[in-house]
Amino acid sequence: NGLVPAGTTRKSGGAGAGQKRTSNRRGRPLPARPGRLDGTSRIDLISTLRAAAPWQPLRRQQQPNRTSLLIRPSDIRLKRYAEQSDRLLIFAVDASGSAAMSRLNEAKGAIELLLADAYASRDHVALIAFRGSEAETLLPPTRSLVQTKRRLSALPGGGGTPLASGLQHALLLAQQSGTKGLTPTIILITDGRSNIALDGSANRAQAAEDATAMGTAIRASGTAALVIDMSNRPQRALQDLSRALNAPYVPLPRADAQRLSGAVTSALDG
Repeated sequence: NGLVPAGTTRKSGGAGAGQKRTSNRRGRPLPARPGRLDGTSRIDLISTLRAAAPWQPLRRQQQPNRTSLLIRPSDIRLKRYAEQSDRLLIFAVDASGSAAMSRLNEAKGAIELLLADAYASRDHVALIAFRGSEAETLLPPTRSLVQTKRRLSALPGGGGTPLASGLQHALLLAQQSGTKGLTPTIILITDGRSNIALDGSANRAQAAEDATAMGTAIRASGTAALVIDMSNRPQRALQDLSRALNAPYVPLPRADAQRLSGAVTSALDG
């Protein structure tokens, strides 16, 4: 699938595996647990009856006039679920002049293909574009297909490549989403020719240092990431960045939207 293990693979299934038990969505059932009904928990009736059954002979001796099943508070068993948070896919897209317009258009097409899958999977998406002197959050986390496609179609191209600023914006969105019960994954789509530093200066060496520093910060935050290299030839700088991020590195020169979408899906699902 074109996947190059530039960094150490995370222990979770894929680059975007949801964090279990941080929860805004129910997952598979877990064994029932003892507890009290508080208006928010649901009783596991079968487990409750199983807990009460061995005590029935003794309880009938104590209450011989009762013919119904004798249930005590200690018998109550409550349902439990392995909960999994909804995933947030943060697309950080290189819209600079170095990213040829044809590749930018393919990136747009791939994101549109991924959107349909994201919507069906209850994923949220966010869109960050970096060009000129800094990045811009074009779309905060949403599940709106129409809104996202509209912002994508209006995504301009040209100017410098403030890669570090794009990563900085992505990290901020990821941190904010974590407080809302979402599990973020940053998908970086670029040709890797970073030439604008975080302070906005056209300093290629400083821009590279800033990008690496932001990659390290993203890794330290525990945020999953994926690096898509759309340059004509694999860029060593992006391979180094993927190591800083501890992220899969996917070189896709001359990739069409279908291949790009497939590679992202494969990497996310592990």
